Amino acid sequence: MTKLLEELVLASHNAGKLKELQALLGNGIRVRSVAEFSTEVPEETGLSFVENAILKARHAARVSGLPALADDSGLAVDALGGAPGIHSARYADGQGDAANNAKLLVALKDVAEDQRGAQFVCALALVRHADDPLPVICEGLWRGRILPQPQGSNGFGYDPLFWVAERQCSSAELSPADKNRLSHRARAMALLRQRLDLA
Repeated sequence: MTKLLEELVLASHNAGKLKELQALLGNGIRVRSVAEFSTEVPEETGLSFVENAILKARHAARVSGLPALADDSGLAVDALGGAPGIHSARYADGQGDAANNAKLLVALKDVAEDQRGAQFVCALALVRHADDPLPVICEGLWRGRILPQPQGSNGFGYDPLFWVAERQCSSAELSPADKNRLSHRARAMALLRQRLDLA
């Protein structure tokens, strides 16, 4: 299956995610965005990160004719029963990262610091073709906690609110290279590389 990764389509229109996944995949792999083939974004009707990743991968493979890799990821906050979860990107009704972060802070305003545990979750799905009956699924988790206010300007999404204990800073204060060693996406990609014999 390693040969698959000579060229694949990445099922994402998110520029930050594209950049991170390209860096994590490494050189020598031609990665194309699904945006080259279609502007249509499939409806994420799954009830889990894995289901949505598979939906997106199948759509990208169908419109491109190439093997496809999709990532579905988000933030799961313990005190909120795992919310925003699969709705992370649209938590504030599609108004963007700043609005999502503001809504999360409001939801946690009365939650004590030691109860603000959270994890970033990433599910990767790789399909050889749109009807692949055996998608390769890899998941990565990154534990941390939610800060009372944003810190840092790197990254995207909830990075400014996510405290990384092992570095004593927010995810948005990490260098891109450091984040690509520690993150949920890095962990899922390491498993994928292992599964595909690329490690």
